[in-house]
Amino acid sequence: MLLATAAIVVGIALLVWGADRFVDGAASIARNMQIPPMIVGLTIVSLGTSLPEMIVAATAAWDGNRDLGIGNVLGSNIANIGLVLGMTALLVPLTIKSMTLRREMPVLFLITFLAFALMADGELGLMDGVILIIALILLLLWIVRTGLKDRHDPLVEEMAESVPEQMSMRQSAMWFVIGLVLLIVSSRMVVWGAVEIAQYLGVSDLIIGLTIVAIGTSLPELVASIASALKNEADLAIGNVIGSNMFNLLAVLAMPALIYSGEFAPAALLRDFPIMIAFTFALFIVSFAFKRGKVTRIEGGMLVSAFAAYLYMLYLQA
Repeated sequence: MLLATAAIVVGIALLVWGADRFVDGAASIARNMQIPPMIVGLTIVSLGTSLPEMIVAATAAWDGNRDLGIGNVLGSNIANIGLVLGMTALLVPLTIKSMTLRREMPVLFLITFLAFALMADGELGLMDGVILIIALILLLLWIVRTGLKDRHDPLVEEMAESVPEQMSMRQSAMWFVIGLVLLIVSSRMVVWGAVEIAQYLGVSDLIIGLTIVAIGTSLPELVASIASALKNEADLAIGNVIGSNMFNLLAVLAMPALIYSGEFAPAALLRDFPIMIAFTFALFIVSFAFKRGKVTRIEGGMLVSAFAAYLYMLYLQA
């Protein structure tokens, strides 16, 4: 049990650090190929927020643990809204100025219901995975097109500024490879530790994916959102949450569908997906409803409380 716990803690730390190095290397390679920083920020850097979840889901699916990856997707999306956005708003009330975020919110709802429709038959098949990847490509194209159109939008400007500094091609390739190796090794540590803990406690892989793994892989979003809020970049703080949730439902959910197709635990669809939808509606209400554009400390506290209640419900059921 101690060894498994240590594997998860160290694995998540290496996973986060490796993901940062991988994104730095990939972004720098793109800039060396004369790709504008704005496009790099809107694609590679944005997608990097879901990289830990993606690698863990792929590794779990490869090992035959489909439910762990699916639990990681749903749990991370719930944690992003309840824990990440809630804790950030508790510390620093958020004022939203970006019109791009207002356009992304309906897209998040569309992606959420697409994922629900694909999972409604109780299984994730190969064709479902293909549909999710096609939707991911279309999303990236739409994000770039919107970003180029609204160059002076606060979110777009903040994303362009978040692009890592350009390195030489040799140094970029070195960090790209180091990051990739760390992602592979650390993801195996996390999956092994999660499965060992699940077996020791006698709970399902889905529960471990929804809780320990989901919270662990959401910690980078928590740190990034708080840092953005403290720098008065509220749009980037909420943009991290919305972007991560969209990429989780497309890129991460596609991993078990493509690698280990088949039926998944019914509770994921009947219990956790509706709760994720409810949290998504809560995100819309506190952020954009009634044209307020502000998330207060009280609303942040309500989101954190709702997330704690969800964890307590899982504890009682497990």
